[in-house]
Amino acid sequence: MRLLYPRTFYFTLFALVLLAAPAGWAQQLLVTGRITEAATGKPVPFASVFVPGTTTGATADENGRYQLSTAPADTLVASAMGFAPVRKPLKRQDARQTLDFALGAGAVSLGEVVVRPRENPAYVIMRRVQQHKDRNNKLRLEAFEFDSYNRTEISLNNLPEEVSRRKVLRQMTAVADSMGLERGADGKPVVPIFASEMLSRYYFLRQPVRRREEIRHTQMRGMAPREGSVVSQVTGSSFQDWDFYRNWQQIMGKDFVSPIADGWKFSYEYELQDSLFIGGDYCYQLAVAPRRPQDLAFTGTIWITADTYALRRIDVHISPEVNINFIDQIRVWQELTPTAAGPWLPLRTRVVVGIRPTKQSTGVVARFVTVNSAFEVQKQHPLAFYDRPLETVTNAPKLPANFFDQHRPDSLSVQEQRTLMVLDSVRKLPAVRSLLEVADIVVNGYYRVGKFDVGPVLATIGYNNIEGLRPRIGFRTTPEISRDWTLRAYLAYGTRDGRFKYGARATHVLERRTWTTLGLEYRHDLDQVALLDNDYALENPLFEASARLGNIDRGRPLLRDLSSVSLQSDLFRGFTQKVTFRHQQFRPLYRFAYYTEEPRVGAPTESRFGLSEIVLESRYAPDEVLVQNENQNRRQSVGVKRLPVTTLRYTLGLNRFLGGDFRYHKLNLLVAQSVRLGQLGRSNYTLDAGYIPSTVPYLVLKAHLGNQSPFFNAGAYNLMRYFEFVSDRYVALRLDHHFEGFLLNSIPALKQLNWRLVATGNVLYGAVASANDAIIPQLDPESGQPLPRFQPLGRLPYAEVGYGVENIFRVARVDFLHRLTYRNSPGARNFGVKFSLQFRL
Repeated sequence: MRLLYPRTFYFTLFALVLLAAPAGWAQQLLVTGRITEAATGKPVPFASVFVPGTTTGATADENGRYQLSTAPADTLVASAMGFAPVRKPLKRQDARQTLDFALGAGAVSLGEVVVRPRENPAYVIMRRVQQHKDRNNKLRLEAFEFDSYNRTEISLNNLPEEVSRRKVLRQMTAVADSMGLERGADGKPVVPIFASEMLSRYYFLRQPVRRREEIRHTQMRGMAPREGSVVSQVTGSSFQDWDFYRNWQQIMGKDFVSPIADGWKFSYEYELQDSLFIGGDYCYQLAVAPRRPQDLAFTGTIWITADTYALRRIDVHISPEVNINFIDQIRVWQELTPTAAGPWLPLRTRVVVGIRPTKQSTGVVARFVTVNSAFEVQKQHPLAFYDRPLETVTNAPKLPANFFDQHRPDSLSVQEQRTLMVLDSVRKLPAVRSLLEVADIVVNGYYRVGKFDVGPVLATIGYNNIEGLRPRIGFRTTPEISRDWTLRAYLAYGTRDGRFKYGARATHVLERRTWTTLGLEYRHDLDQVALLDNDYALENPLFEASARLGNIDRGRPLLRDLSSVSLQSDLFRGFTQKVTFRHQQFRPLYRFAYYTEEPRVGAPTESRFGLSEIVLESRYAPDEVLVQNENQNRRQSVGVKRLPVTTLRYTLGLNRFLGGDFRYHKLNLLVAQSVRLGQLGRSNYTLDAGYIPSTVPYLVLKAHLGNQSPFFNAGAYNLMRYFEFVSDRYVALRLDHHFEGFLLNSIPALKQLNWRLVATGNVLYGAVASANDAIIPQLDPESGQPLPRFQPLGRLPYAEVGYGVENIFRVARVDFLHRLTYRNSPGARNFGVKFSLQFRL
């Protein structure tokens, strides 16, 4: 067959080849600029910039700055929710050009939507999102992993005049201005104080749930924490998992309901605004807003794919009216990508968190950028591979100066480049170095002197009625001396009793993978019977200070000598075993005696005694994240534990062994958990049970922690007197429920106060065997006066309930408490009001 019009055919074929050629064949245009509000000049965060009729586009950062690389084009469009789109011409001949946009308020253009009577079209889309949720959720994957780049920047803004005149900030502002760093919209300086970049590999396993992150390269600038510290490892890690497929997104200990949560219709209002392409995906654009502005929910925009009803992009922030303290702004922008197996994984995430205690105070702005790549799905590793959830390789911080310039997966804006230059300079300022030393003391409680940490600083001076003034000095070694050994020691002196108190503790890391450690301790110090075996309950610093300072006679003081050796190891992830041998000598500083033989009047008695014990402890925290570093000799728990933490302890007392005066057995079970109850808030419960089937003085039994201070303590019985009840068998349940903004957020007269309701309840069943009561004489063998006794619980449990309000002036909490049982006991308080200070967002 002969081809007609051959020239036309070849010309058309040549044109099609040119159109199908990669964009790189033609000259690329690099367009940068800033998008602002036309009315105010303020930046429009995360606005969209795109070439109309193509899939080429970019998203501005939180300052409204964007950078776009495109093939030669005629027009560029900028748009954002609530603003009218603005089109501007491009110069095809200029390879680099700057194009700023000023957006004015305008109506939103809707795509083609069929609206049926009484039906919000956005609801139809949201129902289909729920139908496809399991199919698109990344948790349907058996396993996945990816490379993750994280960048963190922290800056100060809204500096008051008197603050900006201080020496350290004046020097930092001068450096920022000299390098051309732009000021804020209010004309006040924006002072960068810290930045970090991190490259890691993140792993996830679904059955059982395991996470692991290997931090391979890290670099910090400015006022950075000490290399290898827990803060330096957690900063920027991918454990801050922004997963909106979960019903609840936890931010700084608060539970925010996701816009695509199962109960979406009860928490949010939705509006279908547009339909458009994002990349190659045709999407519905939905505006979301909380039904009640004070609720912990988001405002913003979500984009849902039209074919699979997956979350393609999300741009949300919290309402200024939300019931949360000290937070000026939280904004999250995230883009997701599908995997070969179907479910979607986060591709890019940008987060801005602004903290400002008051409108007039200095603000702190933190910016987080995450870029993920090199995705692999359904690739499982051996279970032991996930045993260390967060690990930093030894040489991660040791990088050449330009490492991240060559390996950064995204490009820095001019402002970001200047920010890093400023941070490299300010760290060298003498005033900044001094400020870093002060900050290190505040965070760690110790002051670094050479290769030693001196402190804790807050324990340097104390006072009580027995010791009088109590000066104290202590220190601990650092990894610079040894990465496998840690030594802590202190020396104190009481000006009234004239006694020295001292202690030392050494820990040796034998094996890091299972964190096998050997511990040695000796301590000679003043203590109280009421606080023995109650360390876990001393949560409130105000309560602890009140209990240990001032008049401590109510807690029955004693001198205690403690010697112990312990061995600890992880059998598997979350399951820690510990065995301890300890010897204690007690010398009560009040009238005390016990029968050493058959309890009867005239039988021999003694006031001092010793205990030799073997303690076996198993602790199971299945989802706990423990952070350690190859160059550090400590590890710490980070993150929120959603599953119960269970501790089982068995103590065997050895008679006639190294000074032990009694043979006994102790069993103790402790279960603690924080439970989210949706819109009703969050409950914390602790189940505590113990059994001592032996005959011993009451100092060895369980003295339930009372509270005669004016300060509320969630770990104590707040209307029980110090040392009011003692048990050798008991079961206790403590509840502490935070309603967050539930109920009060709906009352017009109160919702502006941002108060929050709390409720508490304590129930304690306990008893004491008659033999443990009979071992204590009625009268002091020396003076003939009655000896202080102890009181066991009867058939009724001890019970108290409370209700109150927290978040008063953002920091205060008031609890109103009622004692329900043993109301006629001598000295009992059946109603009380307790105060506490707390910093809850």
